[in-house]
Amino acid sequence: FFTISHRKLLLKSGLLVQQLNADPPGQIKENPERLTKVQLSRQRLMREVCAKYTSGTTKQTITRMHVSRIFVEDKHKLLYCEVPKAGCSNWKRVLMVLQGLASSTGEIQHDEVHYGNHLKRLDSFDQNGIIRRLKTYTKVLFLREPFERLVSAFRDKFESPNSYYHPVFGKPIISKYRSNATQYALRTGAGVTFKEFIQYLLDVHRPVGMDIHWEPVGHLCSPCLLDYDFIGKFETLEEEANFLLRSIGAPSNLTFPSFKDRNPNAERTSLDITRGYFAQLNVTERQRVYDFYYMDYLMFNYSKPLPRMNRLY
Repeated sequence: FFTISHRKLLLKSGLLVQQLNADPPGQIKENPERLTKVQLSRQRLMREVCAKYTSGTTKQTITRMHVSRIFVEDKHKLLYCEVPKAGCSNWKRVLMVLQGLASSTGEIQHDEVHYGNHLKRLDSFDQNGIIRRLKTYTKVLFLREPFERLVSAFRDKFESPNSYYHPVFGKPIISKYRSNATQYALRTGAGVTFKEFIQYLLDVHRPVGMDIHWEPVGHLCSPCLLDYDFIGKFETLEEEANFLLRSIGAPSNLTFPSFKDRNPNAERTSLDITRGYFAQLNVTERQRVYDFYYMDYLMFNYSKPLPRMNRLY
């Protein structure tokens, strides 16, 4: 029922009690027994949903595409699937420290994290290397409430200057969904509204393709195929990340960083901020966005936000 790496995680959690109790007061707050139960519950739900919604009994062949978002840390035998807008920049910093590429997370700049090409992806190995690591390493996934992740991505890519997203996504979005667009907007792609962005997201004939920052987690990380050993949530990110780090034997002085990576002065996207953006949509649009992320809501036990939201508007 459990993979080898997950059994190791559970076995280690017994040792964690002594280790955590030995740490200086206030340094580590995790409760290993509770967090282990949370993991078992999340895994059980993920497997139940996968069994119900994946067709056929034959296991699909794992291809390079399925593992293209997974970063490899060989020293501590960790596989991390990158979900943008769910703490991935800081996770990459942690992986760099674990790998010995930096002595602390605080010294690693944003561009070094994303464009330095320091971390290996799983699809860079041959098929045997991929399968061996999937069988023996701890497979980790951290995700976020889907509406909140979507709004966070929109704010980051379209409300701040961006030399990639404005021309590549903004120009075709404004061209297709805005009547009477100004020449400046058509030329620069700046100023995409949230409603226009949602029109693009829900359009079966999108003028420009999908992007990892708003692609559903089920597509990004193939959880039904790869059967993750640890499912963490952005809402309890630091506690769960630190629990995982202790369980894989990370250096005791390495804890998950809490700083905000991009646009540090902008308020972090919260449920209240998310509600404000979704207030710009009509009921049908809100329902369709929920349908778009339905499997993420179901598989990872996020409650449906729409009834609450509809009452608020």
